[in-house]
Amino acid sequence: MTTKDSRLVIHEQGEITRIEFLDRNILEEANIQQIGEEISTLIEKSSNPKILISFERVEHLSSAALGTLITINNKIRQKAGQLRLANIDPQIYEVFVITKLNKLFQIHETTDKALASFS
Repeated sequence: MTTKDSRLVIHEQGEITRIEFLDRNILEEANIQQIGEEISTLIEKSSNPKILISFERVEHLSSAALGTLITINNKIRQKAGQLRLANIDPQIYEVFVITKLNKLFQIHETTDKALASFS
């Protein structure tokens, strides 16, 4: 499911919302803001959001995008939901390690492993 001009591909799998990015580079502030707003809308619609974000196509990610992920994570936690990240490029994952965000997020190698981790 995508809406016009959406930067995301959204799949509903039971109670889990799986999100994929259309862009390989998530660098521009306007796109990051739009992504944050789209995901926030999904969070607000659910009483107990379970969201999986796949970075399968993503090659570059800005620090502003990391900030948006932190905001998304906080919103999901406020609603007692769960967030999983998957398919992160090794070079991007290194940034998560350097910034210690790998300890904040539950990151899985594959979408299947991330889906299996939801409780």
